[in-house]
Amino acid sequence: MTFFHALQINEDICAGCSHCMRVCPTEAIRVRDGKANIYENRCIDCGECFKACPNKAIYVKQDDFNLIFNYKCRVALIPSVFLGQFQNDISVSRIYSILQDIGFTHVIETEITTPIYTLAKNNYERENPDKYPLISTFCPAIVRLIQVKFPGLVDNLIPLKAPIDITAIYIRRKLKKEMGYSDNEIGIFYITPCAAKIAAVKSPVGETKSNVDGVINMDSLYNRVYMTIKKQGKDYKEMKLPIAQLSSDSILTSLTNGERRLSISRHSLSIDEIQNVIEFLEKVENDEIEGVNFLELRACDQSCPGGILTCNNRFLTCERMFARAKYVADKERNGEMTRQKEVEEEKTYLMRNMKVGKIEARSMMTLDNDRLKALEKMKRIAELKKLLPQIDCGICGAPSCDALAEDIVCHNAELTDCVFIQRNLEARGNMDHNESLKIMELIWGSEKIKNYVKNK
Repeated sequence: MTFFHALQINEDICAGCSHCMRVCPTEAIRVRDGKANIYENRCIDCGECFKACPNKAIYVKQDDFNLIFNYKCRVALIPSVFLGQFQNDISVSRIYSILQDIGFTHVIETEITTPIYTLAKNNYERENPDKYPLISTFCPAIVRLIQVKFPGLVDNLIPLKAPIDITAIYIRRKLKKEMGYSDNEIGIFYITPCAAKIAAVKSPVGETKSNVDGVINMDSLYNRVYMTIKKQGKDYKEMKLPIAQLSSDSILTSLTNGERRLSISRHSLSIDEIQNVIEFLEKVENDEIEGVNFLELRACDQSCPGGILTCNNRFLTCERMFARAKYVADKERNGEMTRQKEVEEEKTYLMRNMKVGKIEARSMMTLDNDRLKALEKMKRIAELKKLLPQIDCGICGAPSCDALAEDIVCHNAELTDCVFIQRNLEARGNMDHNESLKIMELIWGSEKIKNYVKNK
C-alpha cells in the first residue's frame, strides 16, 4: 500500500544542511546531491524536520481552499485547538460566523463526539486486558511511529476511529437525514494543526477511505479569519449564532491528559513529545514496564497545541482552552448548559461504525520478502556496523552509522561513502583524494564541495 505524506521538500530552497536529517526520529531523511531526500517507508509525518529546517525548505501539502466550493454543503470540521488560537475576547460565535462568511455552510467542532469515543475506548479497555498496555490511536503520528519503528506493538493499538472520523460520520448522517443532502453534495473539511492528520485522512490506517473529504492547514485558515476580524474593527457588533455546546471534558480532549483523565483505568500514563514517546516505547518493547493498562501518547509537546500548523504559543493556547473548559464546567454545574444530546441520539449508530480493520505493521526494517534473504542481509548489516566508526557524524549523508549500514545492504549507498573508510583507503594507496572528492560531490553536491576546495 502507498502511504500519502504531507511533508514535502522544495529542492530549490533546500541547502542540504542536514538539520532535518539529524532530528528525524525514524531516520527517514538522507542527503544526496546536496539535497534532503525523504524515505517514504520510514516517514511518519511528525513534523520534526519542518521545525528544524532553517531555510523553510520543508512545507506541508494541503488541499486548495477553493475545493470547498465543489460542494453544495460545505462543512468546516474544527478542533477545539483552533478556537484556542484566538484571544479570549474573540467569541466562539464570532469565529463560527466568519467561517460561514468565507464560504462554509456549516461549522462543527471535532470533539462533539468525544463522549461516544470515550465510551467505546473504555469498553475496549475493559474487554481486552490481555493486550495491556493499550495504546490510544488519537494521534496519527504515534500510530505510524508504532507501525514503522515498533511493529511488535501494533496489536496494542486500540482499533477505533479517531474523533475527526467519528464526527465526520455523525455530521454527514445528520445532514442527509435532516436536510436531505446526498453524499456527493456534502464536503467535510478538517482544519488540521499538524501534518500527520493530513496523512491520516489521505491514507487512513485500517480503512480504505476517510469520511473527511479534504484538509485545510490551520495556519492558513487562521490567517483568513484573523484578517477578517482586523477588518471588522473594534466596533463590530456580532450576531450571536446557535452553536453546539461541548462539555468541558470534550474541550480538553486534544490536550495532554485529555484522554487519560477520562480513562476507566487507574493505571495509565500520558506522554507527549516524540522523543519522550520513543524512549518509553523502547521500554515497553523490552518488557521493562509493568502495571500500566493505558497509554495516551502524543507526538507534539503539549499535544495538539504544539502542532506545526498552529499559529500561537502552545502554552497560551492551553491556558485559553482550560479557561473555556472552566467556563463551561461552571455552567454545567449551574444547570445552564446541556450536554451533546443530539449526538447521544446517534450513539448506537456511531458505536457500530467506530471500529477500524486490522492495523498492519509496516516495519522500516523489512529488508526482503524472502525470510532467508532478509536474515542474510541482517547478518551483512551487523558486519558493516563493525567496520564503521560508530560516531554518527552524518558526513556520509545518513543520520547514523547504523543507517548507512542498512542503506549499503539495500543498495542505496556504498561503504566508501564513509569518510573514515575513504581516509583508510587513501592511507593504503587504494583510493586517491580526487576519488574521495567525487564521492562527497554525490552526497553534498558539486557546488558545495568545489567551494570548499576553492576556499582551501
